[in-house]
Amino acid sequence: MRQLDHLLEKNKSWADGIKAQDPQFFNRLSNQQAPEYLWIGCADSRVPANQIVDLMPGELFVHRNVANVVVHTDFNCLSVLQFAIEVLKVKHILVVGHYGCGGVKAAMMNEGFGLISHWLRHVQDVRDKHQSVLDALSNDQDRVDRLCELNVVEQVGHVCQNNIVQEAWRRGQPLTVHGFVYDVADGILRDMGLSIASEEERDAVQTNSVEELILRPVRSGRQKK
Repeated sequence: MRQLDHLLEKNKSWADGIKAQDPQFFNRLSNQQAPEYLWIGCADSRVPANQIVDLMPGELFVHRNVANVVVHTDFNCLSVLQFAIEVLKVKHILVVGHYGCGGVKAAMMNEGFGLISHWLRHVQDVRDKHQSVLDALSNDQDRVDRLCELNVVEQVGHVCQNNIVQEAWRRGQPLTVHGFVYDVADGILRDMGLSIASEEERDAVQTNSVEELILRPVRSGRQKK
């Protein structure tokens, strides 16, 4: 048996199960994709975008990288943004971080090495910008968790600053940018209080989100172990 035959078997079983429920599903899917949502998330294998929000293939357009970073020089991310907005006409962009993010922890602790250390410099910029907020917390775990939250806030800002998004708003295209943090420990998405639908809303909503984060417990909404 070849090493990956078990994956091919799982794929066939999955496809057969879908066709049993909906015989025309793959015929429809092959003709077009029409998602309303773009997910920008972390590449972590524990954070499967479609499963988390219980959407089928074709309903969620996805871009993932280490620590869910949006960089204005990343042509991969920019190409995804442009295609999602101008071709697919998505209505919502979800920037989704997660607690327990290894990239964010490495950035916080200066643990990156090689090429990844250059990428994580973007998260360290977020850390440095909010150092006083992080220093006010009593332990490293809380600081890493808060940086996961702050990183989402900042990356939402980067999405909104992008010319592709701003051009969509200028021409009146319905488009809202949201920020969430996923908790691997309980499977729940936490709303970071970010929902920005125009350039005029951006600064106020982003500032309010940071202020609210400072006032609430880290990982608000669940009991930490």
